[in-house]
Amino acid sequence: MDLQQLVHSAFVTATDVAWKIIGAVALWVIGRWLIRFSMRLVHRALERESVDPTLSRYLQTAVSVVLTAALVITMLGFFGVQTTTFAALLAAGGVAIGVAWSGLLANFAAGAFLIVLRPFKVGDAIQAGGITGTVDTIGLFATTLNTPDGVRTLVGNNKIFSDTIYNYSANSYRRVDVVATINSTVDPNVAIRLLKERLVQIPHVLRSPAPEVDVLQFSPAGPVLCVRPFCAQQHYGQVLFDTNRTILETFGAAGFPAPMPEFAVRTRLSGAPAASA
Repeated sequence: MDLQQLVHSAFVTATDVAWKIIGAVALWVIGRWLIRFSMRLVHRALERESVDPTLSRYLQTAVSVVLTAALVITMLGFFGVQTTTFAALLAAGGVAIGVAWSGLLANFAAGAFLIVLRPFKVGDAIQAGGITGTVDTIGLFATTLNTPDGVRTLVGNNKIFSDTIYNYSANSYRRVDVVATINSTVDPNVAIRLLKERLVQIPHVLRSPAPEVDVLQFSPAGPVLCVRPFCAQQHYGQVLFDTNRTILETFGAAGFPAPMPEFAVRTRLSGAPAASA
């Protein structure tokens, strides 16, 4: 083969490869556009059927993953890769992939159980996997939570499903737990009566069940009162702050002295009876 034939063969090969690359890019762009268009149709169909947002987002994610995988296999076929061979190789390596991705597959299975068993849904305030926040999405492999301090956090579905789940939105109300220490010279019954009268005046505090105030325990500074108003989940934070402020204002208006630790100290002098102070 002379130089001219070699150059001609290289030019033909380069041209063929360049056209395939251009075709692959065009196929990817068109394919992605079709996937986005299909996802919009799926989203509208699910909204029209009033499908629950949790299940809707899960189905949309699953459809997007399947269509993207089909697009990748189509591009491999465009480059001349035998898709049947690719499928056979994928099946043969299934065991190895399953072992390597055991955690990923566990998250996938846990996500399916979360959708079926429904311990929580999108919009619920929960504590799971060591994270507290509002559920934004339940994905194929992870659940997205927005924490109270504004941090978007992804937690593996398997970690959530295998751990204790606290759903703060499941019930119609939630109890706020606050403690208050009073001076040992203060009559606890008076303090309890004053707090009960003021707690019902706090905005968003429920009258049924009524707020609970009672002696919880004793400390060197004086009796410790448990103060427990009830409110809806969305008002929990504000009621917590208002309750602490109400305790401070109520005790201040009543003239209660600040709680101070009291200790009995005994001294013994040499040759003298014990004296106490």
